[in-house]
Order: sequence, then structure tokens, then C-alpha cells
Amino acid sequence: MSEFKLDKALIFEKKKQLEAAKLSLKSHFIGIDGIIDNLIEYIQIWYLVPELLVRPIIINLWGMTGVGKTDLIRRLVKLLNFQDKFIEVELNNTDNTSWIGSVSAFLERNDLNDELPKILLFDEIQRFNTLDVHGQPLESTKFADFWELLSDGKLSKKERNEIDSFINNAIFNKYERNKRRQNNESIPLDKEETISAWEAQQLKKLIETDKTYEQLMELTYEEYFNIANLEKKKKKIYEPVNHSKSLIIISGNLDDAFSMAGQTSEADIDADIFHAFTKKVTLVDIKNALTRKFRPEQVARLGNIHIIYLSLRRIEFEKLITREIEKISDSVKEKFGIKVSIDKSINDLIYRNGVFPVQGVRPVFSSITDILETHLTNFIFEALQKEVKSITIAYSVEKQSIVASVGKTKLLIPFVGRIDEIREGHIGEAITNISVHECGHAVLYMLMFNLAPLQLKSKVASTYVGGFTFPHQIYENKQNLIKKIRILLAGGLAEEVVFGKDKASVGRMHDREQITITVVHFVRKLGFDAFQADYTLENSYALNTKKTDEVIENLVRAQVEETEKLLIDNLPLLKQLSVELNTKGSLEPNEIAEVARQFGLNVEVKEEGYLRIDDYKI
Repeated sequence: MSEFKLDKALIFEKKKQLEAAKLSLKSHFIGIDGIIDNLIEYIQIWYLVPELLVRPIIINLWGMTGVGKTDLIRRLVKLLNFQDKFIEVELNNTDNTSWIGSVSAFLERNDLNDELPKILLFDEIQRFNTLDVHGQPLESTKFADFWELLSDGKLSKKERNEIDSFINNAIFNKYERNKRRQNNESIPLDKEETISAWEAQQLKKLIETDKTYEQLMELTYEEYFNIANLEKKKKKIYEPVNHSKSLIIISGNLDDAFSMAGQTSEADIDADIFHAFTKKVTLVDIKNALTRKFRPEQVARLGNIHIIYLSLRRIEFEKLITREIEKISDSVKEKFGIKVSIDKSINDLIYRNGVFPVQGVRPVFSSITDILETHLTNFIFEALQKEVKSITIAYSVEKQSIVASVGKTKLLIPFVGRIDEIREGHIGEAITNISVHECGHAVLYMLMFNLAPLQLKSKVASTYVGGFTFPHQIYENKQNLIKKIRILLAGGLAEEVVFGKDKASVGRMHDREQITITVVHFVRKLGFDAFQADYTLENSYALNTKKTDEVIENLVRAQVEETEKLLIDNLPLLKQLSVELNTKGSLEPNEIAEVARQFGLNVEVKEEGYLRIDDYKI
């Protein structure tokens, strides 16, 4: 091993480049400054002094879709000028269309199976699960050497039979060449035949050389054979390639860790609430989610550098929309010499119809095109015809139109946002019914936990969800699970109390599913009653369900009676809150608390991310 000499000037230069890359990334991405800081910090030793590494740097990026995980790495690669030393691989157990079945083969194909510094991105890693949904190992998986790479950074370069085949091919080619020379068939006696492009490619894979393919193609068959035979005698060709100087990025979406990830179509829940919930996700949550997809020793090989993305806050979505609108305005000014002024009403329109917090930024870009760019061309054309140098664009809710002032000319384009149209499409009586249902949940939530819900909505952009009452995080114990059951029951029971049993809607279906799950776990799994589950090693718990059916039914029946009584006792509050919600379609915590105070119920207003936990003291 050659002695490493420290080049301080080079290190300082690379340090400057790394800092410049950090600033560039922060200027491009919104809401992930902390992610970028962590990433740059973790890769410093790899980028500045890779010679010191004895194993590859492994960094894991986890988050919901659309938060910019893959794009961040691609831009980093470009900023560090590593495009020719970068490979992006999606490992997948179910794809049988590709003949490539190993990481080593991917590296060979991209001429990266060497010991030089490189960046390897393994994306969408959640698809490469090695355990099935029941936690049982899958019978066979492709890319088994992926775990070998993570273990010590070493990958086999060639199997012994491949090397022998290569040498035998060289011998055969030498024999054929001599035979042709003797028969004077194709090779002049005074000229040596050189190897083909394919043979040069195979030789470069076999040996460590700085020579290009063109230079190797100048080798004669005699030289070709001698080199191959010499490499075999050295035995180095049998040794695995040491990728210890590699930067390995593992990226994926772990829905098991992000409890909000399934609500991809939800456009009405406040982005700040989603952000607060993702902020609670910890390294332990990530590892727990990973153990449901991979074997313990495989999870260990992923290491402890796990960077967790948060969903974007409302202010960050707003910044993104503002920035993209400014880009459009600047582009129009540069290309056409026309100044475009965009009113904030357009920003609000894009936010209402483009932000689905769990889906990240992609729907926002789509809505900017749909709402602004598509119609902007009409206004630009009008301005060019009239030789006008300024355009003002706004949105009128009353006229349901995009309004543009092109000089002295007013242009109106009828437009209703796709999501706004869904929100406004609900029948009035249905909204009234939904309002009472959701306020039933809200009243019990306030009575049980002395908290105003984070959000209360009866008019949402969904055809299958009537509304929602969004809670805080509640620490689960025996009494809080009982309270949760009452809150879930309260929606359907509120409809019965206000409208009568015959007019109660089917909106309670999801509530009943959640009640059943909660109460079954309460009795059978958690043992929060006289009956104790018989746990075994073979199964999580094994029991005779008939013994617990009656216990479960009696428990739910008791909570129905108690919840109904609480709703009747607080009927004036339930009705007034329902009127307010029916009128506005949405109520914020302060508004809910104000209505509650009118009826003598003083509830607290707590921020997103607040954990309601009982007083535990010894």
C-alpha cells in the first residue's frame, strides 16, 4: 500500500466546493435546510479525504413521496462533478424483466467496479423487502450482493470460472491467429493482428489499468495473452473489489414509519399538522419500520446515519408557490419584455387546489401550470398585439374567473379550481348532516381531553370523506383508549340525537371499523379487563375468541350509553357548534374553543405536535 500524502491545498479547494454546493442546494430546495446541512456534514470525510476510509459511507434518506430525496442527490452529484462516477439503481424483487441480478453487474455495466471514489444511489429501497407481510423470509431475492457491499464494501469482481474462460479465450485466439498466419489466410506475415473492441472491453474489466479502450485495442494477441496470463499468476484478479471509498445513499418511502403517508388524496388537512406528525418520527420508528421489511442483520448493515424528511409546512408551500410564480414572471420579462404582476389571490388559488401535503411538491407544480401558465399565454398574446408592456393578473372568487388587465383592456377567463369545485359541489343538507356528525366527535373530544381539536371540517375536497375532526397525539393507556372509543362513537350518535335514529347516515362506517379494531385490541391483545390473552411464541397471541365476544359487545354497549348521555347533556353546545361549522365549512381551534366557552366548557388550544399525556409521577 502506497503512503498517503496530505495535499492541504486540494483539501481546502474541495472544502470550498462543498460549501458552495451546500449554498446552491439550499437556494434550490425549500424547507430542507436541515437535511442539506446533515447530508453535507456526513459526506465531508468521503469528499475531502476518501483515502482515510476503511469502509463506505452509508447514508439513509427516509420520507414521504415528493419531498425531494432523489432530486437532492442528483443535484449534489452534478455540483460535485461526479456525473461519470455515479450510478442510480432501483432494487426490486419482483422485476424479472432485467437480466441484471447483482449490484456487481450494474457496476460492471457502468464501468464503476473499481476502488475509486464514487456515489451509489439505491432508490425506492422499500420495494426490495426480504420479508413478506407476515414477517417470513422470502424464498429468493435478487441482488444478494447488495448486503455484501453494505457489510464491508467489497464485491467479487469475477468468478473463477469467468476468469478461466477469459484466459482460455485468449489462448484460443492466439492459436487461431497463429493458424491463420501459417495458412496465410488473412494476416500478412509482416503485420501483427490487434485485439477487437469486445476483447479490449473484457480485458479492462479483468485488470486494473488507466488505459482507454482505444489504447487497449492497439494490443496484439500475443500481448493480450501475456497480460491475461500474468494477471492470473498474480491472483489479484480473484480478489474482491474494495469499494470502501464509495458514498452509498439509500433512499425510500417508509409508510409504516410515517402514519400520515396513506392520506395522499387529502387536500384539506393543514400542512402544519402533517409537518408536526412527521416531526415526531424518530430513528427508532424508522428501524421498527425497517424490521418489518428486512431481517435484523440486514437492518444493522444500513447503519445509524438516517436522515428523516419532514413534510413541508404551510409557509414552505407558500414560498414554493411564490418562487415559481416569480420565475414565470422573470421569464416573460426576459423573453417578451413584458412585466407580469401576479396578485396574491392567484397564490391562494394555487395553494387551495394544488397542495396535498402528503404528496409533496409535485401536485403544486402541476397546479401552477393548470392555473397560471396555461392562461398566461392568452394574456401575453393580447399584450403583444396591443404592444402593451405590463400585465396584471388576479383571481375573483365572486366572478369565479381569472381577471387580467392588459393595458386598459380587461380580460376575464371563467375558472374554478378543480378542488374548489369539488368542495362547493356538496348538497347543503348533506353538509348539515356532516356538520352534526363531526361536531359530535368534537364535543366528546373536548369533554374527554379538555382540548379543542386541531381542525374541524364539514366541507372537504373528497367524494368519499364527509368531513373530519383532527385530534392531537394522545398517549395511549387504558382510560384514554376508552375515551377514544367514545369519541369515535359520538359522530353517529350525534346524528341520532339531533335528527332521530331513522335519519342517521352511513357516515359512521369508518368510525365503527376503528372502534372494532380498538376494542378488540383492548380486550384480546392488551388484556385491559378480567380476561388475559394466552401469548405464545408461535403466534402473537392465541385465544378462543368466543370467550371474548361477549366482553367486547358489553364494553361497546356501555360506551354507547355513556356517550349518548354526554351528548344529550351537552346538546345546546352540540347544536351551536354544528350551526357554526355548517355556515363556515371549517373551524379553527380558537373558534371551537370560543363556542365551547359560551356553554361553560373551557378547553385548551394546543399547537400541532402537542402530546396529551396523563400525569405520571412516583
